[in-house]
Formats: sequence, C-alpha cells, structure tokens
Amino acid sequence: MNAESDQRQGGSEPAPRAAAGADAPAKEPVLGSRAPHFIKRSRTLHLSWQVGVFVVGLAVVVVGIIMLPLPGPGWLVIFAGMAIWATEFVWAQLVLAWTKRKVTEAAHRALDPKVRRRNLILTTIAVIVCAAAVSVYVWKFGVVMPWKIEQ
Repeated sequence: MNAESDQRQGGSEPAPRAAAGADAPAKEPVLGSRAPHFIKRSRTLHLSWQVGVFVVGLAVVVVGIIMLPLPGPGWLVIFAGMAIWATEFVWAQLVLAWTKRKVTEAAHRALDPKVRRRNLILTTIAVIVCAAAVSVYVWKFGVVMPWKIEQ
C-alpha cells in the first residue's frame, strides 16, 4: 500500500491550488484519496486509514468470492468491495471505471436487435434439442432415473 495514493494522476497538480473561488470543487480531479482532510494532514493517520480501508475492502471481496459458488450475490459483493477500495486507491478507481465501461458496452451490445435475434434463435434451437433428447430418453427407458436403469 502506498501512502502517496492521494496524489492525482495525469501529470498535473490538483486543481484547488490553482483555482481560488466558488468553482474550485468542480475542477477537482476524480482520482485519488477521498479521506477527510484532517486524516490526510497526518501521514501516520492517513496510512492507518488506508490500511483500514484495504482490510475492510479485502474482507468484502473475500466474502464475495466465497459467495460465488454458494447462494448469494457474489459478483455484486465483489464489486462493492472494489468500490470500498476505490474510495482510497487510484488503482481500484481505474479498475472500477474499466469495469463500468465494459458492462455498459456489453449492455449496449445485448440490446442490439441483431444480437437479440441471434440469441433468441440459438436459445430456441437449444430448447428443441434438449426436448428431443428428453423425449428419446423417456421413449426408450420411461420415467426412470439414469442410475436406476438396468441393461
């Protein structure tokens, strides 16, 4: 963990130093630490804050990973952990922005009429194939579980 993660990326210093006035908060870059100012003033306190945010985010992500094979909203919890990390770490903010962009692109592609038609056709074919397989099985063996079939 880097105590310097509150420095802005992009090669320029934060806008509030350059701009004085009512519009200064609007020009502040999005990337960087969102810790309260009194925490950022002390390097030790800020480092402790970052460790705490990292541990809480890690716990949430681990719970989400555990939920993946179990019942529960695993991916949602993992993204919540990433959002917790993104309050303090630039790398998590970049990963979260990339993920949001990819999800938005996938949603737009899924709403494309050609893709929807293709998916509907493939789903219909899959349902017909499964129905045919079940019909052949029931015709040949009756309603018997596969492990109880005697040859």
